[in-house]
Amino acid sequence: MSKEKDTSKKPVVKDKKRASFKKYFRGVVSEVKKVSWPSRKELTNTTMVVLAFIVILSVVVGVIDLGLGELLKLITTRMN
Repeated sequence: MSKEKDTSKKPVVKDKKRASFKKYFRGVVSEVKKVSWPSRKELTNTTMVVLAFIVILSVVVGVIDLGLGELLKLITTRMN
């Protein structure tokens, strides 16, 4: 058998991959420029609302957890 190079395969073009990366990041930059960013005041207000909601929800979940824990203690002590 003779060992000849197969010339039917296409050579890998690294420049094509590099060009596609550049095109992707150009698209990302153009999309980020279209974004409507909030002002500092809007961002601060929204952050405060989120933090307040988290605190309130944590208190509610904590109270429910304590209540259910006490209820479970009552049930288990009465069963013994």
